[in-house]
Amino acid sequence: MPDPSPLLHLAVALDGAGWHPAAWREPQARPRELLTARYWYDLVAEAERGLLDFVTIEDSLGPQSYDRSGPDQRTDQVRGRLDAVLVAARVAPLAHHIGLVPIVVVTHTEPFHLAKAVATLDYASTGRAGVQVRVSARPDEAAHFGRRHIAPVDFADLEAAPARQLLLDLFDEATEYVEVLRRLWDSWEDDAEIRDVATGRFIDRDKLHYIDFEGRWFSVRGPSITPRPPQGQPVVSALAHQSVPYRLVARSADLGYVTPHDRDQARAIVSEVRAEQAVAGRSGQTVHLFGDLVVFLDDTTSAAEARKSRLDERSGGPYQSDAKVFVGTATELADLLQDWQQAGLTGFRLRPGTVPYDLEQITRVLVPELRRRQVFRAAYGADTLRGLLGLDRPGNRYADAAAPHSFAEGSPRP
Repeated sequence: MPDPSPLLHLAVALDGAGWHPAAWREPQARPRELLTARYWYDLVAEAERGLLDFVTIEDSLGPQSYDRSGPDQRTDQVRGRLDAVLVAARVAPLAHHIGLVPIVVVTHTEPFHLAKAVATLDYASTGRAGVQVRVSARPDEAAHFGRRHIAPVDFADLEAAPARQLLLDLFDEATEYVEVLRRLWDSWEDDAEIRDVATGRFIDRDKLHYIDFEGRWFSVRGPSITPRPPQGQPVVSALAHQSVPYRLVARSADLGYVTPHDRDQARAIVSEVRAEQAVAGRSGQTVHLFGDLVVFLDDTTSAAEARKSRLDERSGGPYQSDAKVFVGTATELADLLQDWQQAGLTGFRLRPGTVPYDLEQITRVLVPELRRRQVFRAAYGADTLRGLLGLDRPGNRYADAAAPHSFAEGSPRP
């Protein structure tokens, strides 16, 4: 008999009332509670009941918009959101197994601040933190900070020189940003804190390290002010649609979200990312590739189609997405996931069209179907997000560092 398929990894992407712009008008929606901790805890708790690996929490530096270049000025859709890292930190002590992965725009933020925030989230969640790094090419978001000017470009033509150069710069910067994050997380050795009351020694200064990072975009001395996170390195992920961001995933991430629309495209994407991994010298490392899909699920395909049509009518046009939009039953979706798994994807991140309805279809209908097929876990089997994803806890790159890079006697105190 052939070997059974490996277990699928499964995550959900949470965004307001759901990914359809009219989702907030559904009978089960809770639009008055979108900015409350209870609302977000309820969503995460539902995902955890479904034994999902993790949730991602959407965020941005500008209002939600269908126009990728800036605000679309619409007033009939959800606008405004909470900070994703803070939402994750608030929910973390209330959840017990599921990973928490906030989205952070790295284009206008500082890696030192994010390293500290995500390390703190890892402590608050006892080892279940991750982060999805995102770049921003929106001029209106750049204007919030006043540090750089980003000229409008036509992203419908990514091969045009202005768009391509901006894309290259943004993702090169993001790659450097992730390297700084990882070095800062390693700047404290795991046993740097002694906490010995009898001798009065709280910290071993030889086990804190300058990272002395000098790059094109960042110059960071270090060390972090937060001890090494429980996972050593929280999980780093990124969304990638084409070759330039594929390189970011291959070189720097633990996990990439990709957006194929069929199995052949999924296979081609996987091949390209794996080739980039080899170029980066990471062939022996696990880099998960999750397929992203927006899902509208119901008891029958016709019921799912009717519900989506009603939502489209309310929003003034057919819903469109960067990812494939799946409309049908959980059984049909399970068929698709297993089919695409054969192309080399190791998991999937599902974007519920509406919440709580489509989220509950995932956790209460799709997951039992995948378990019946023996391709999804029956219980949580690890205490950390890295553990759930089968990723080893990495060693510390500075553990054997030479004395000049550490806080030896006579060095300035941290």
